[in-house]
Amino acid sequence: MSVTKHPGLWNNSGALAALDARRDASPRFREDWNQYLRRLVLGAAYALKPRRIALLPAIWRMTLIYYLSPKSGRDRLPGLPTYYTDWGFAGISDDLTVPALLHNYTRGLFPVCHLGPMKWWCPSFRAVQDPAHAHVGRTVRRLIRRHGFTVTMDTDFAGVMEACARPRTGKTPLTWITPKIMRAFHRAHEAGYAHSVEVWDRNGNLVGGLFGLAIGQVYFGESKFCRTRDASKVAVAYLQRHLAAWGYRLYDAKWMTPHLAASGFTPMLRDDFLSLLPWYATEPGRAGRWTIDPNLDPAGWTRDRESGSGAPDPTPRRAA
Repeated sequence: MSVTKHPGLWNNSGALAALDARRDASPRFREDWNQYLRRLVLGAAYALKPRRIALLPAIWRMTLIYYLSPKSGRDRLPGLPTYYTDWGFAGISDDLTVPALLHNYTRGLFPVCHLGPMKWWCPSFRAVQDPAHAHVGRTVRRLIRRHGFTVTMDTDFAGVMEACARPRTGKTPLTWITPKIMRAFHRAHEAGYAHSVEVWDRNGNLVGGLFGLAIGQVYFGESKFCRTRDASKVAVAYLQRHLAAWGYRLYDAKWMTPHLAASGFTPMLRDDFLSLLPWYATEPGRAGRWTIDPNLDPAGWTRDRESGSGAPDPTPRRAA
């Protein structure tokens, strides 16, 4: 397995030029035949799991309608979707252009798909956090103070996505981050909407990171990875610290899980979440390429968090 290195951590002008070229060019995301066949088999098995099998009639029906519909209109998602089961299956659309991504995300929809045309979702509960009330644990603070990692933003977006898509130890080797998704989010990255946080070790190896989509004052988290213990937690801490300083109101992590609950995220009803988006997503956000502000150190973030629960206020409000 190749390991991406950070050019600022080792003296090699050729490596620096290579990473710069990779960052500036549009990567050709692909999977080989073995990866493709594995995704087909595991994706089908995943769809047949007891908790998801109830969705199959709606997915099959919508897939049939999708392929029978004229190409000119079949990629338009319903204006008022019906949400199937608590998973929130809402429709099918293979339109992953930047305008479509932005439009659908501001409606609370996001794409996750293993097989066939892209499926869009809006679960009954969203895992959300107010960045201003995020908590950085003692272990992560200690790691940051040791200066064992170098943290960057938007330095190797493609490398972070590819690392997030790789099989995890002890986990089923199935990912929704397919080449189709990678190409879509890379285009959004080039347009200044999708962002990554990279964590590098002392040898310049990319050992942790995350990526997501930022619209207005909302950050939609997509995925993270970790090759060294707690490296992804360091990435999250830096992201939270910067989102709070930049005035972001909402950090959305999609489906609620015990891991997210332990990380300070709280469940928000879909209706409350959808009522916030028209307000927060239209406020001015951080446009263009993101960079680390050296003055925003998560290890020294001592804001009083006792005044808030960590959950965003479900009452829409404008920034002052």
